[in-house]
Amino acid sequence: MTQTVSSNVEVMKDLYEAFARGDIETVLARMADDIEWYEAEGNPWHPGRAFRGRQEVVDGVIQRIAEEYEGFQVLPHRFIAGGDTVVVEARYAAPRCRATGKALDAQVAHVWDLRDGKVVRFQQYVDTRHLADVLGA
Repeated sequence: MTQTVSSNVEVMKDLYEAFARGDIETVLARMADDIEWYEAEGNPWHPGRAFRGRQEVVDGVIQRIAEEYEGFQVLPHRFIAGGDTVVVEARYAAPRCRATGKALDAQVAHVWDLRDGKVVRFQQYVDTRHLADVLGA
């Protein structure tokens, strides 16, 4: 069953709202078992390949956010949909990186591909130089 464009946008809005509440269980439930998650090339956390599956996303991204930042937020402000793809313009914000004490404030774009209401692919675009500076990488 193919989702409508508007229902795909609602899925993504729900995902961002769950993340903002700290409801990681709901975030993960929106991901397909075999999700491919791509951090931006040049991101200090980019392993040179996709994170595959929910557990790799938890270990390689979600857990690291919790460990390395205080008060991390993703602040979406625009959702653009076409078919099974939703692009989200947002900002990353955190008052403090634990390693450096620096604040994070970065413009970001996320590209989400969905199938039957589940995220099957994620691609991040962000100022990787700023991320590296904040993280001290």
